[in-house]
Amino acid sequence: MVHKPKRTKSGRAWMHEHVTDPYVKRAQQDGYRSRAAYKLLEIDARDPLLRPGMTVVDLGAAPGSWCQVAVEKLKGRGRVLAIDLLPVAPLAGVESLAGDFTDPAALAWLEEKLGTQRVDLVLSDMAPNMSGVALRDQARHYELCELALDFAVQWLKPDGTFLVKVFQGVGFEDFRARMRQAFARVAIRKPDASRDRSTEVYLLGRDPVAERHAA
Repeated sequence: MVHKPKRTKSGRAWMHEHVTDPYVKRAQQDGYRSRAAYKLLEIDARDPLLRPGMTVVDLGAAPGSWCQVAVEKLKGRGRVLAIDLLPVAPLAGVESLAGDFTDPAALAWLEEKLGTQRVDLVLSDMAPNMSGVALRDQARHYELCELALDFAVQWLKPDGTFLVKVFQGVGFEDFRARMRQAFARVAIRKPDASRDRSTEVYLLGRDPVAERHAA
């Protein structure tokens, strides 16, 4: 006889929230791979990010809903390069790598794909595998954010844009200060599709300012 693991109270609550979530239902109806698509769609509606002809890099892309949005907005003109630890199922118009962005090999893959081409938009929805130790997880998350910011500063066009998921708390103000050094304009966005109880917000940086970052 096989004993099924008991569901915890928190696990049952999460499942209930998931199956009753209106954005989960919309994603299923609209054909998006996750509810996260609506976060990007909402931000793009407020702060136009995506247009045909762009080169877009999506960090932390799995399962690929942001890639889907990007492909739709590019309308067959442009490029989307995506990286995640988990594989992104094939999607027309997207070149993806199942790899660790902290591994130099992943960065080398991106650089090889880009060649001398600069990037219009860097998206980062990366988050570490959670250990359950809040301070450790927060620190690891901001390490990923720093790496994404370094990549964006190096590869964005002069009028490029960087959108990165962050969590409010320890490290937030320091990272926002660094964003302000790197970009002429920095804004905080909290899309409706982000759950109210989550400390998740998005920092939007526009127009890289190389001399500020170097300073």
